[in-house]
Amino acid sequence: MTVKTAANTKLLASAVHRNARLSANGVSERLFTLLFKGLVYPQIWEDPEIDLKALAIRPDDRIVAIASGGCNILSYLTADPAHVTAVDLNHAHVALTRLKLAAARQLPGYDAFYRFFGKADEKTNLSAYQRFIKPHLDAESRAYWERRGLTGRRRITLFSRNLYRHGLLGGFIGAAHRIARLYGIDPGDLLAARSLEEQRGFFDTALAPLFDKRLIRWATSRRASLFGLGIPPAQYAALAASGNGDMSAVLRRRLERLACDFPLSENYFAWQAFGRGYGETGGESGPLPPYLQARHFQAIRQRAGRVRVLHESVTDFLAGEADESQDCYVLLDAQDWMTDTQLNELWAEITRTARPGARVVFRTAAEPSLLPGRVLPEILARWRYHPAESLAMSRADRSAIYGGFHLYSLA
Repeated sequence: MTVKTAANTKLLASAVHRNARLSANGVSERLFTLLFKGLVYPQIWEDPEIDLKALAIRPDDRIVAIASGGCNILSYLTADPAHVTAVDLNHAHVALTRLKLAAARQLPGYDAFYRFFGKADEKTNLSAYQRFIKPHLDAESRAYWERRGLTGRRRITLFSRNLYRHGLLGGFIGAAHRIARLYGIDPGDLLAARSLEEQRGFFDTALAPLFDKRLIRWATSRRASLFGLGIPPAQYAALAASGNGDMSAVLRRRLERLACDFPLSENYFAWQAFGRGYGETGGESGPLPPYLQARHFQAIRQRAGRVRVLHESVTDFLAGEADESQDCYVLLDAQDWMTDTQLNELWAEITRTARPGARVVFRTAAEPSLLPGRVLPEILARWRYHPAESLAMSRADRSAIYGGFHLYSLA
């Protein structure tokens, strides 16, 4: 095991492991850690449009965010912040975010950038990497993408083989498609719908009945079955509790929102889930995350140097920052993984480093905010929760898989 791999394992273990190694829960946690060490999210599964609206980013704002697949980190640059620090416990996500930033700065133009991360399935991407990106990539990230996997192919070749069919999430979506086809259903047929009514019809007649199948009910009742969604055992418990223990019912409701609540012309998450890539209609690109939209490319190219990407936890990063030095915090769903001790350590650092007017956004598997009753009252009293805005943004989040979106501001 290399030093980097050992450090990565230690960081993940500190976030996930709560039980004895040989207990049933302990074995489950360690299996998740093993899987999570590689690429999990080729595309981040949180809606950046919601984050941007909630954070109301200003030109002098400093943002701290969990990187994940890096999509939202680049998308925040469209709001012209002063600085973004992206942190992640997963070294693959760190390497992917750094790759996207280097590509935005160094590729010849938008068309090359879109081919690389929008299509992500053309051999010309490999020559573009060699010529334009590799010479400007940091040594650690370059080593990650140059390393060969079990198949003997370099990791960078993922961008010539449809990146979005790989990683833990890509594998999970692929497996879900294969299981659906065992029952004669092709989830990709949803993308032929021309209206919300047709989307609803396909869900009700084709997708919803799948959740009554014995195999699917059995599979979704197993914690390990959802590791492909990046859901650790602790978060699985919170998700199941939101459906009174019936995980298949929870997943059915979340998939229903994804399939039925937003027009396909506006929801690139649906294209990823049902089409395993970004869609094209009439020769034109379908809906895209902000960082992949042509109108934002020049701004992102110019501002990419404002982003710093670190392989560490949010709490550890903030512990080294000055008082009142940050304005926006994006925690994704990471708090669902945390113990009460970890939550209080995190919020103590957030509160110490927050400037007046600072905002925090995060998502939860269950609907309510998880902070009341867990974070110390004297810390939580410093923050104002925005229930109406949080509910409205939860409903507007096109990714549709979370129970709640939550916005707090420094009181």
